[in-house]
Amino acid sequence: MADCIFCKILNGEIPSQKVYEDELVYAFRDINPAAPQHILIIPREHIAGANALEEKHKELVGHIILTAQKIARQEGFAEDGFRIVNNCGENAGQTVFHLHFHLLAGGKFDQMV
Repeated sequence: MADCIFCKILNGEIPSQKVYEDELVYAFRDINPAAPQHILIIPREHIAGANALEEKHKELVGHIILTAQKIARQEGFAEDGFRIVNNCGENAGQTVFHLHFHLLAGGKFDQMV
C-alpha cells in the first residue's frame, strides 16, 4: 500500500534499524520504544491487522511467533523473558494498519503495556 509506513520501510523508502529479515517477515527497532528492548515484527505481505487474517495466514502467524523467539535468543533476552503484543483496531491502540507484533523485553512487566 502506497501510504503505509511499514510498507515504505519494507521498500527502503524509510530507514529502519533492521534486527532480522527473511522471505516472510522483517523486524526492526521501534523508534519510540515502550521497553528497553522494543522490536517490531511485520510480515512482508500487507495485511491491515489481525482482523484481516485469513486461514491462509496461519503459517505466517506461527512463523512470526517463532521469529520472535529467534530474535529474543539472538538479542540475548530469551532466558530473562519477553512479551509479544499485537494491537488489533484503533480502540486497542493500533496506529499503523499493517499487521505487526511488538517484541518487548528488558525489564519486569508488572502491568499491561
